[in-house]
Amino acid sequence: MAGPGAAFAADPAFLPNDPKRPVEAISRDLGVRPEQFVACFNEVRPAPNGDRPTAARVHANKAVLLGCLQRANPAITNDGLDTVMDRHRPGGREAQRPR
Repeated sequence: MAGPGAAFAADPAFLPNDPKRPVEAISRDLGVRPEQFVACFNEVRPAPNGDRPTAARVHANKAVLLGCLQRANPAITNDGLDTVMDRHRPGGREAQRPR
């Protein structure tokens, strides 16, 4: 049986629980509790700092995060999530543009 970190070894470009994300501010802006945002974000696979995500990674991450967050707050829209995440993402929207 694999250890708790085994799933992450398969995707070395994944930064689990990115410590640079301002969880309190993001969750407040989205109208969810911090633990709800963290639980949803645990399934997201961000590119490492300084690296651009692929288009496939951007779309997959968005699908996971938006669907999960909408279960916590049905009022969250795609555009609303983009606005909040861009506001709090190092580098803003430009940092999310696929390579």
